[in-house]
Order: sequence, then structure tokens, then C-alpha cells
Amino acid sequence: MWLSEIMLQQTRVETVIPYYARFRERFPSVAALAAAEEGEVLALWSGLGYYSRARNLHRAAKQIAAAGAPADYESVRALAGVGPYTAAAISSIALDLAHAAVDGNVVRVLSRVHNDASEITAPAARRQWNEYAAGLLDRRRPGDFNQAMMELGATVCVPRIPLCGACPVREFCQARAAGTERELPVKRRQAETRQVCLDVAIVTKNAGRNARVFLVRRAADERRLAGFWELPEKAQLEGVARLEKVAEFRHQIVNDRFHVRVWRGRMGESGAAGMLRGKWIARAELAQIPLTTIARKALAAPSS
Repeated sequence: MWLSEIMLQQTRVETVIPYYARFRERFPSVAALAAAEEGEVLALWSGLGYYSRARNLHRAAKQIAAAGAPADYESVRALAGVGPYTAAAISSIALDLAHAAVDGNVVRVLSRVHNDASEITAPAARRQWNEYAAGLLDRRRPGDFNQAMMELGATVCVPRIPLCGACPVREFCQARAAGTERELPVKRRQAETRQVCLDVAIVTKNAGRNARVFLVRRAADERRLAGFWELPEKAQLEGVARLEKVAEFRHQIVNDRFHVRVWRGRMGESGAAGMLRGKWIARAELAQIPLTTIARKALAAPSS
């Protein structure tokens, strides 16, 4: 329950499912996860995004291994990476404790049922949603109730055009009565998407089983993707390797939309390795290291 809730933070279910299965296979217990190296955890998470979740998951596993499994809301909330919603979801579904879980789907249901036009990210509105949810919560079956509310928002009370005719609570919906259901909830305007051009280089040496790729590593103190390996940018290799364009694709991270062009070439034994603090890594080892999604896509692109 804990693993699925962490993985589902800001990520769709269909994306999470294969990662969840691989994680459960590799780490069948909290103790196994706690004993793993962080690099292995990040490598298994690679491609799922929001990597602080993986680091916090690993830290929380160590907390549980040291102190035992949490048995109340406060202990769940104290785990690394667990906020109020995640703590409420785990507590109610896994521990049968009466805590209302309020995610985006539940907020949508609540804003329409109460015909509340508050801007959903405002602190006062967040407090109001929590009060609404706590007042509705079935304390005899909190886990089932929370999951029903989430499912109602995900499948019936959907964005833009809710399926009001199929809604089991339509007779209680004040927005439906007022004709405002398509206007709610009120969201702050999203930041504009930034277009980013990125040229990455796949520089290789040797062939067959001895094939190696030159990668550089992100600094350990970076806010995003700290410690991850990635392909060097083309500009960093000018004059060191002869490159030709072999592929291109698009990739989006939050509000940054990348147009990635992939270049390929070869470099000598030393080349730019010292200058870029990079490393030659065997292709067979790429699945075992934390590699950025853009690098994975580039290496898997046709002709690359």
C-alpha cells in the first residue's frame, strides 16, 4: 500500500504498474529495500520521474527496518516522503484508521458537491476540503470510503465534462443543481510551457560485448536528478569527436518541453573523459545505474 501510494504521487496508474511489479520482485520486503544501495533503487525507478520519491522511499524503508512497521497515523506521517494525503490513504486502507484522504479526484468531487468555487491550491481551500472530507467519512469503513471517493472522481466526476447522469450522489450535488459543475473546481492558471532544444551525443568505443558508452554524472547537490548519469551535450564534445545526427524526439518534464536531437560518434580512449569527469560504461551495465529518461530514450531511439 505504501509503495503504490508513493509511486502514484503525480503519476498515472498505467505508468506505475510495471514499475510496481519490478519493485516488488526485486524488493519483496521492506528489509530488502532498506538494505539496497541508493543507486540500485534509483536505477529501478529510472523513467518514473520525480526521483526524490525514490530517495525518500529508501530512507523510509530504513526507518521502518530500524523502528518497525508504523501502527498509527502519526507514525506513518513521520516516514520520509509521506505527506498528509499519503498518510491518510495508508492509514485508512492498510490500517483501517479513520482519516479522510483528499487527493485531486476527491477535491473535484467535494468542490462540486458543495458548489465551492475556491481556488483549489489556496491554503484556506485545502483546509476546507479536509473538513468537508472528514465530515463525510464513514468511520466504520474508512479505507473503502476513501477509495470510493477517489474512484468517483477518477471515473464519474471527471474534469471538464462530468458524467452526472451516472453519478450515485447527483441528488446531493449543489453544483449540478446550480448548473456550475463544468466550471468547478477552480484552478490557478498553469505556467506556460518552455520550449527547450537539447543536443545529446552518444559516443561509443569498442563493439559487441565490450561496447561502451561515454556518460557524465550530475552533481550530487543538484535539486533534480542528483547523481544520475546522462549523455554529454554535443557542444561539450566539439573538436573531440566527429558526430552525425541519427535521431530526434520530444520529451516533457513538468513545464519544460524538450526537442532532443541525438548525435552519434566515436572518441579516443582519453578524449574528453577527464575534461567532463565522465566515464566509459558498458552497455550491459546501463540497466543497473540511475540513467536519465532522456538518455534512455536517446539510446533506444532508432539508428542510435
